[in-house]
Amino acid sequence: MQGLIHLYFGDGKGKTTAAVGLSVRAAGAGKRVLFAQFLKDGSSSELNVLRALQNVEVACCTQNFGFFKAMDGQTKAAAQKAYSALLEDVMRKSADGVDLFVLDEAVAACNHGLIEEATLIDFLRGRPKALEVVLTGRDPSQHLLDAADYVTEMRKRKHPFERGIAARRGIEF
Repeated sequence: MQGLIHLYFGDGKGKTTAAVGLSVRAAGAGKRVLFAQFLKDGSSSELNVLRALQNVEVACCTQNFGFFKAMDGQTKAAAQKAYSALLEDVMRKSADGVDLFVLDEAVAACNHGLIEEATLIDFLRGRPKALEVVLTGRDPSQHLLDAADYVTEMRKRKHPFERGIAARRGIEF
């Protein structure tokens, strides 16, 4: 089977949710899933379910660097080092019999210079033939758009945050 590349992007809710849904579907079909999360600290509720599934491995950086906009130079450097190491680790693991490889928020990590887009593109070009890959995040580059076989844009029309309603555990995270 030929593995394809999925890109879920946009300013709307649902990018990670779509990636999680595909992960559950793949695991339910007996496929091995590697779910890597960038720019999050590993405490999102969906990870609890993914970790409980037999065929799913979750990889994330447990260090919380905060929102990118609030990072100072030293924190950005530490985040870049941590996320680059995470990317290298999960790329290596993905070659070991993984069927579905999710890189949640990798697009945003690229945009902020926390992982190298060239490294990611090289990986996508040289990945095992049968490996299915999912990328999520906002504002993908043209290189990432061109590399993808599926491109799905989630567009925000309305969001409760605009009315002052904060993110709710189990719904937004």
